[in-house]
Amino acid sequence: MSEVPAGWTTAPLSELVSFRKGKKPDSIRSDEASGFVPYLDIHAIEKGVTRQYAEAESARIGTKEDVFVVWDGARSGWVGLGREGAIGSTIMALRPLAGEQRWLYHFLQTQFDTINGNTRGTGIPHVDPEVFWNLEVPLAPLPEQRRIVAKLETLLAKVDACRQRLEKIPVLLKRFRQSVLAAACSGKITADWREDHPATASGSNLLEQIRQQRLATAESTKEKNQIAEAFQADQPSLDADDLNLEQIPDSWCTCRIGAIGIVVNGSTPSRKHPEFWDGRIPWVSSGEVRNNIITTTREKITKAGFENSSVRLLPEGTVLLAMIGEGKTRGQTAVLRIAATINQNIAAVVLTHGLVVSEFLWRWFQLQYEATRERGGGSGPQALNCQRVRELPFVLPPLTEQQEIVRRVEALFALADQIAARAATAQAQVDKLTPSVLAKAFRGELVPQDPTDEPTSVLLERIPRQTKKNRAARSQA
Repeated sequence: MSEVPAGWTTAPLSELVSFRKGKKPDSIRSDEASGFVPYLDIHAIEKGVTRQYAEAESARIGTKEDVFVVWDGARSGWVGLGREGAIGSTIMALRPLAGEQRWLYHFLQTQFDTINGNTRGTGIPHVDPEVFWNLEVPLAPLPEQRRIVAKLETLLAKVDACRQRLEKIPVLLKRFRQSVLAAACSGKITADWREDHPATASGSNLLEQIRQQRLATAESTKEKNQIAEAFQADQPSLDADDLNLEQIPDSWCTCRIGAIGIVVNGSTPSRKHPEFWDGRIPWVSSGEVRNNIITTTREKITKAGFENSSVRLLPEGTVLLAMIGEGKTRGQTAVLRIAATINQNIAAVVLTHGLVVSEFLWRWFQLQYEATRERGGGSGPQALNCQRVRELPFVLPPLTEQQEIVRRVEALFALADQIAARAATAQAQVDKLTPSVLAKAFRGELVPQDPTDEPTSVLLERIPRQTKKNRAARSQA
């Protein structure tokens, strides 16, 4: 502890508190009952929520006058204000022998890194008594302690309020982006643009152009059959439920993904052949498809790996969709900004005709993320396949309107990214405020001193003398 202000003193923690180590009671239950009290384990102290109740008769009881310290586990050294209830075996209850309870509580908050970083034990870490009981506690005169605590808690409440407001920003931005996508893919975002461009060709005309170009450039009978299937007259019609939209403009049309592009997946060259890897051909894994733009890949394959697997080199502008993956992966998408190969768990929508803007399809997939995930099947983890991807619904605006939609979406998302970056910077600054304010408090820099305050020597005289036996007991706690 650095030098304390004039009129202050310091003393080891062992001389300033009495203590009770918690224990596990004989009986614990999940509901209240006669003779049972709240069971104060780490969760109850950290979250303020009671999950269990302990038999009072066989428990050690904490009180509102205590300061609780987590004694065992990864959170060793974490402190909380006392509550009425049975303290668990991982909790130490401290009772200040003189001075303010909240003074001790806030001081121990400043010591978390010291306590937690110097635990002992080869299994579950626990507080090292030698470190803990020898912490030097700064003591201001009692009236000054009260003034500092009052000022400190006023400031910390403001910091907390600021933190809570900042924590709402990512949620609000997520909703904003989703609203932008919904407006973009329903035509609302370009309603004014359509009024100024009434002569624009319709989506239906564009879809027919896509069909003709795809047939003209098809490289195999299989591909021609897939195109014919995608455009066959008896295709099930798409309604509002399929699109998850209320309506779209009259100049737009609906279709399936299989109508606008070639849908293929890739493969993984054998890992048993080192010569297939660490080459120059980019290879995308499903974990790299994260609603992002791909300009590089973690792994690359060699020409031998390319020739000895069923991968194909996909052109820049291809839109990728993860078909398999736990957590959030399945249904996420990406746009290739490089020519690359992909693994078997990714579907690629190849748009060689230039009549669908890659970024528009990418944003459509992002809007449809939850709906796409629900279309997975299988007895194990739900998964998509290329055929299911071909059957996914799509809305097709005229080409020039697609371009305008993408331009507006990118501008709005860039604005959201700027706000997110500023919020993150502000969050980092706020995270530094609590330790900074606490440090100022225990340097005596928050409130002016009063020369008429009762000196700390009088405060120390009130502390009962501790026997060597009691101190030895603390060292073993």
